[in-house]
Amino acid sequence: NRTRGKKKDLCIPRNNAVILLLLLIYFPVGICLTLIRIFVGVHVFLVSCALPESFVRRFIVRIMCSVLGMHVRQRNPRSRDKNTKLFICNHVTEFDHNIINLLTACNTPQFEGSTGFVCWARGFMEVHSASGHGAIGESLQRYCATEGTAPLLLFPEEDTTNGRAGLLKFSSWPFSLTESIQPVALRVSRPFISLSTPESSWLTELLWTFFVPCTVYHVRYWLPSVSRQEGESTQEFANKVQEVLAGELGLVSTKITKADKAEHIKRKRHTVPQTPPNVTSRPIGLGFMVQSLGTDDHRLDKMAQQVKDVLPHVPLSVIKKDLAKTDCVDTTITNLLENKEEAGFEATGTSTFGASRTSSYSSGSATTLKSAAKTFGKSPADRHLSLQERKEALYNFARRRYIEKHGLDHEDSH
Repeated sequence: NRTRGKKKDLCIPRNNAVILLLLLIYFPVGICLTLIRIFVGVHVFLVSCALPESFVRRFIVRIMCSVLGMHVRQRNPRSRDKNTKLFICNHVTEFDHNIINLLTACNTPQFEGSTGFVCWARGFMEVHSASGHGAIGESLQRYCATEGTAPLLLFPEEDTTNGRAGLLKFSSWPFSLTESIQPVALRVSRPFISLSTPESSWLTELLWTFFVPCTVYHVRYWLPSVSRQEGESTQEFANKVQEVLAGELGLVSTKITKADKAEHIKRKRHTVPQTPPNVTSRPIGLGFMVQSLGTDDHRLDKMAQQVKDVLPHVPLSVIKKDLAKTDCVDTTITNLLENKEEAGFEATGTSTFGASRTSSYSSGSATTLKSAAKTFGKSPADRHLSLQERKEALYNFARRRYIEKHGLDHEDSH
């Protein structure tokens, strides 16, 4: 089993090594492609600006984009509803709106990021987000109600994903613009490099697109239009469309929002992984790491040794048994002292533990302890008081010994 486990653990590094080797071999070619495609990309931009919006313009730019490594495919183009004023699509890369725009005329508003020339150059329709979501929604509703305008293309996930696991939770506000929408299912694939990297800019993603041999955008389906039913809320409508898209793409419809993704990235950025010695870890489905059971055993052994240093006469098995219940060194020391004291008192009426064991403590420490009762109490109350006094003295002695051994200040021990 151990041999099998080691072979399994070595599979991932080997795969990574092969990919890294291929990437190193491809690197000079990728640099040359990037330089050539930057030059071609300038001409693509100029052509798209010079030609008016038409089928001819979309066809020419689509061919030129293939030279840039952005290959566009679509299935069942006739399924596209020409009367729909709103397309809803899953979000994979920063250039999804450009790709859909090569297949049909549409506009995508930009709510965050650059404005002015950069916004226009990237193919977005600029919207003044300072007005608030309410004002933006009303403006887009008027746009959809205007005859002769191109349909809107919106991404209700509001952030990109890798397109392989699941869809982020759809925001409800896009579904309040019209009563009918057409979902668009988009698949994207690329060798070597991941499709979307957290916290990377659109310019970085563009350079990676130029670097790799190709990035294939496949519009798998123009799904049938979906209308909101009577009495159905916008969020219920959004959830229904999300389920439809997830089903067609073979993905999971999640409740994870854009804010959840941002929070996860923030935590990951500020978290420094620390793996203690002799601790093994294994990955689970979502990429988080969990410690093996060996961690608990190592920690228990360390705590047991600390108690053993203070109470060397107590067997380790007894210490570990109590630590398993308390999970605290101080509490275990107290429990063991109380149990031993009570046993000694009941047997002889004096503290045999204090009389016989404290001499061995004092031999290795400047601190001494005298906990044996001078006389046997005549009444149960006196005997109980004597017991409590000796227990307190033994507990304080154990704490002082622990502090001296580990070089701790008295204040740190509390």
